[in-house]
Amino acid sequence: MKTPLIFAHRGASALAPENTMAAFRLAHELGADGIELDVMLSADGKMVVIHDHAVDRTTNGQGKVRQMTWEQLKTLDAGIKFDARFNGEPLPLLEQVFEELGGQILINVELKNDATPGDQLTETVIDLIRRTGLQDAIILSSFVARNLLKAERLEPSVERGLLTRPHLLGAPFRGWLGKHYHYNALHPFFKDVTPRLVRRLHAENKKVNVWTVDKPADLLRMKELGVDSVICNDPAHARKVLEST
Repeated sequence: MKTPLIFAHRGASALAPENTMAAFRLAHELGADGIELDVMLSADGKMVVIHDHAVDRTTNGQGKVRQMTWEQLKTLDAGIKFDARFNGEPLPLLEQVFEELGGQILINVELKNDATPGDQLTETVIDLIRRTGLQDAIILSSFVARNLLKAERLEPSVERGLLTRPHLLGAPFRGWLGKHYHYNALHPFFKDVTPRLVRRLHAENKKVNVWTVDKPADLLRMKELGVDSVICNDPAHARKVLEST
């Protein structure tokens, strides 16, 4: 059995504050094959790396990202709520991630604009990928399926991953409905992965990249099923488990 690629979920987020350069650097140091991150636009159109649409949970600030400028966002502390050791860790821009780690590690960029689906997020990210020449090192993923259609039209060489919701909510996109969005990889919740799903997608020359899986038994099951990548919170732990058999 082949060992699936290991993507660090929001960086090595079990060990460092999620979606920060500290977490991305650590994932790279720990030997992850890739990092997964989330990006959305600020009020002034900057590509901010953050998961939630509000800054409240992960930073010392309050408010919605899309209503704040980068001048406001860059002053926030995105590390102190995780651990005092990360006091002062800022929110990064996608440009910073690409500049430091682009070409050294695969980067799965989740387009996080489900609250603003009509914005220019896809176009802005594609423009950055072109300017940095990282077309072969990026996966664009999204729960907003039409982002993938935009991405295909603008830069078909960039791999596209269709994220699907867990269980019944995501069933149509794992099946007939998802076929309309021309993805290269399906990104399902790991509990929804079956032998039949993997066989069908591989027969269609599509990859299966699963989220978010950390327990040893679950990681080993994903390996047995033959998935292509696992997205996890502790890449070193995942590699130890997956390479134990």
